[in-house]
Amino acid sequence: MPSNALRSALLVRAPEAERLADGPSSLITLFADSNDTHEALTANRATLQAGSPGAPAHFHTLAAEVLFVLGGSMMVLAGEEVHTLEEGDFFLVPPRVPHAFAPAPGRDADALVLFTPGLPRFDYYRLLERVAQGVATVQEIRDSSERYDNHYVDSPVWRKTLAAR
Repeated sequence: MPSNALRSALLVRAPEAERLADGPSSLITLFADSNDTHEALTANRATLQAGSPGAPAHFHTLAAEVLFVLGGSMMVLAGEEVHTLEEGDFFLVPPRVPHAFAPAPGRDADALVLFTPGLPRFDYYRLLERVAQGVATVQEIRDSSERYDNHYVDSPVWRKTLAAR
C-alpha cells in the first residue's frame, strides 16, 4: 500500500460542508480536498441554476475530472464535442482535454465533481467566490492557473453553444 494511501474512512456531513457562491446562480459545496484524501481525489458538488454560465473552457494537466449528474441536465464540452448529460450520467474528462460545463437550456443542473488524483483546489473555489463578491480580481484567477492546475482556453464551440441557449 502506498505511504500516502487513505487509511481511515472520511465522512463529510452535508450540514458541515463548506458552501461557496461563485456567482448569483452557482453554488459549490466542498467535500474533500486532496489533503483530506492523501491526494487520492478531490470532491465537490456543483449546483447550477438555469442560465448559469457554469465552468468556462479549461483543462487540467495532472488530473482527470469526473462529472456525475445528480439531478437536472447539463451540457459538457470535451475537446470539440458538446454532450448533454441527464440525471445519472457519468462523464470522465482525461487530463489535457479542454472541457466546460453549464446547465442545459432552461434546466438546472446538480453534479458531483471529482478530480483524480486529488489536487488542492478548495482555495481556488474560495478565490472564485471572492471574485464574485468583488474582493478579488479575474487577474488573480489567471495568475493562479499553475498553482491550481486550472488552465483556461478559448473554445469557439463552447462560445457558440452558450450563445444558443
